[in-house]
Amino acid sequence: MEEGVHGEEFPRAPLFHSYLMGYAGEELQDNHWQTIDEVRTEASVCCRCNLCYTRTNVVFGCGAVPSRLMVVGEGPGAEEDKEATPFVGRAGRLLDQIFLKSGIRREDMWITNIVRCRPTAKEGETVRNRAPRSPEITACNIWMEQEYRFVSPSVVICLGAVPAQALIGRGFRIGEGRGALHNGRRGIPTTATYHPAYVLRLRGPDRARIEGLMIKDFRMAAEHMAAEGTQK
Repeated sequence: MEEGVHGEEFPRAPLFHSYLMGYAGEELQDNHWQTIDEVRTEASVCCRCNLCYTRTNVVFGCGAVPSRLMVVGEGPGAEEDKEATPFVGRAGRLLDQIFLKSGIRREDMWITNIVRCRPTAKEGETVRNRAPRSPEITACNIWMEQEYRFVSPSVVICLGAVPAQALIGRGFRIGEGRGALHNGRRGIPTTATYHPAYVLRLRGPDRARIEGLMIKDFRMAAEHMAAEGTQK
């Protein structure tokens, strides 16, 4: 049994769409889905992990398809869970400011999370966000792979260590690895920067410094895309 955020006990996720669960034969081949919208529809009823019991909505990625830039966060927060759209809360509004200062338009990229259901924990009567756990990331990988397939990015930017460790390497550290492009999933150049939720907790000079580093990281990705476009 699993305990929900309100103290309820739930059984492990049911064999719902068992062919997607990884328990009944091999995963589906890429050609099962012909469009990203078909993937989104299938993902909207996903029960591959126990986050399905506590979510309001599956928060699938959104943006341009294909897109040269993919941005990957950790997981949906309360506002995202309500709206079924990634990065629409306070962290998303800060991220939009970072995009603007970096010369990047949100509508030109694909933005998603490493898990598509809100991970939560209960502290007393308070329900808070938490980092996604390894089995949850693994369960959601089928959707991550399909987003890679249809978006076909030239560069990927991870927001925070959790997606970076999933897409670059398990030992990745933001403080050491940001500011450079690494060989990421599918051989795509991938970097990482700070998560905007972390920046919101900072004050004064520390916040200004980290925001400046984020802008620098996004500009580096933009320069890489520009250079790649010149070479083609």
